[in-house]
Amino acid sequence: MNKETEKSLNTVLEALRGQHVIAYPTEAVFGLGCDPDSEQAVEALLALKKRPKDKGLILIADNYQQLLPYIDDSSLTEQQLAHVVSFWPGPVTWVMPAKSSTPDWLTGRFTSLAVRVTDHPLVKELCQKFGKPLVSTSANLNGQSPCRLSEEVRLQFGKDFPVLDGDVGGRDNPSEIRDALTGNLIRQG
Repeated sequence: MNKETEKSLNTVLEALRGQHVIAYPTEAVFGLGCDPDSEQAVEALLALKKRPKDKGLILIADNYQQLLPYIDDSSLTEQQLAHVVSFWPGPVTWVMPAKSSTPDWLTGRFTSLAVRVTDHPLVKELCQKFGKPLVSTSANLNGQSPCRLSEEVRLQFGKDFPVLDGDVGGRDNPSEIRDALTGNLIRQG
């Protein structure tokens, strides 16, 4: 990791700990993220995106264990769970039953939560150092295209917006979303 990337990693970690919204590269586009346990941070992210709270959000993690405080995998069969984890790490997001303790600022109007174990090295490191998953939604203002470069993030959100500088992965489209219970495709990747 070069010095500039390392400096931006420390900046976004500080912002996350201060309950602020950050941007970071994912498999296809930049994502906006925050601490999933901070209602204040999630509300700020939703306001920034002009996204309704009832739609629910995605959590992106370094490993499956980071997701366990938020999801209830006990309602999945061994085969269903094995199928889900066979796609990880990677660009497939799975909608899984949420624990009853998972706050509605993450689940929206649903009893489920969309989760992904990423294979993007910078996001993995960010989640490792933060010690938990991040909220993940595309980095773009309402009506604008998702950002693919850190410069585009700064143009849309301001030059002082905390951005983890790095390259997005080589995917053309945001992650595929599937239902863990049925295997049905919700959003094409």
